[in-house]
Amino acid sequence: MDNYSLLKLIHIISATVLAGTGAGSAFFMLMAYQSKNIQAIAVTTKHVVLADWIFTTPAVIIQLVTGILLMKRLNYSFTSTWFYIVISLFIFIGLCWLPVVYIQYKLKDKAIIAIKTSTLEPGFNALIRLWTCLGILAFSSILIVFWLMVYKPFPIV
Repeated sequence: MDNYSLLKLIHIISATVLAGTGAGSAFFMLMAYQSKNIQAIAVTTKHVVLADWIFTTPAVIIQLVTGILLMKRLNYSFTSTWFYIVISLFIFIGLCWLPVVYIQYKLKDKAIIAIKTSTLEPGFNALIRLWTCLGILAFSSILIVFWLMVYKPFPIV
């Protein structure tokens, strides 16, 4: 396997980890929330925060680094319409993800308090709705980036 193939493989795997962790975290968080089981919510929020540190954060960094290296290797232009759209979406996803991480910490803290009080604070519901909306925006944007990577509908040189 040459360096290009390895770089492309790492880029694809990190994209898969990024999308998979996002989808899995969303599924488990929403299922725990719908269960109304405070213990399940507390454990799930704790694990979602951990998953972001173990999987999402490294995948984002790897995506950026391998994406830039692939651009250079393929002589794609950093001033092309395609690149501007991709990097804009990457930044947009990050701007959604950063508040999501903060919200996850708040949800975790509120769930821990709820274990002691046996009830979720009303603020929990508003936070989970905001978390869901930002997650939908970010995940939809990831899917658009995947489409752009495969079809490259704009000039890239």
